Amino acid sequence: MTQPDMSQILAQAQEMQAKLQQAQQEILASEVTGTAGNNLVTVTMTGGGEVTNVSIDPQVVDPEDVDTLQDLVMGAFQDAHAKAGDLAAQKMGPLSGGGGDPFGGMLG
Repeated sequence: MTQPDMSQILAQAQEMQAKLQQAQQEILASEVTGTAGNNLVTVTMTGGGEVTNVSIDPQVVDPEDVDTLQDLVMGAFQDAHAKAGDLAAQKMGPLSGGGGDPFGGMLG
């Protein structure tokens, strides 16, 4: 069995690192929107988890029922958070190789 060329291994590692960094930047630059109550409450956040907007339809603002509004805001946040996680998995998934060897078997 021949030994892999170290310069080729290093070049592949650098390429993989560049792709990972690009994917991370794309995730951070992306926005996702979570909703609850048939879009009565929406939460928009970056792929990095920073909340950039919260929108509440006035019809769900009832001073006698603050608990429901709180639940809707929490539900919209959780939905946005899940979508951010899905975005990260989508962008990073192909780069992780499904947990396999990132060097395509060159080391084995």
